[in-house]
This record gives sequence, structure tokens and C-alpha cells, in this order.
Amino acid sequence: MTDPRTTMGDPVHLALPHAPPKPARGCAVCAEMVARRRAAQRRGDLSAATDADVEIRHHPHRGRPRHR
Repeated sequence: MTDPRTTMGDPVHLALPHAPPKPARGCAVCAEMVARRRAAQRRGDLSAATDADVEIRHHPHRGRPRHR
């Protein structure tokens, strides 16, 4: 019997990464997440930097739409 996985699959198309989220002005939580993101980037921990971005993006504020 022959191996059915002998041909290449379709190409993968990757989008450019999103721009970092902007913190809400005057929010201590967002400011802390920005500091964590910068520290993570400096040490090369892109996973932790992304985690901080997610926190900033999903942190609720009045007048700012929530992302899902």
C-alpha cells in the first residue's frame, strides 16, 4: 500500500501581527501591563509580551468597546 501523504498541502498564508494595543489613559492596570510587556520584550519572552497585550486589549474601560 502506498503512503497517501506524498504530495504537499496548500500554502499557509500568515497575516502580519497586530499592532500593540493602546492602554487606556490613566489606568493603573494598563500601565502595569505596558511595563510587563516591555520587560518581557527586553528579555525575549514573546509569550509573556503577548499575554500582556491580551490583558490590555481585554481590560474593560468606560467608553471603550470590549474585544472578544
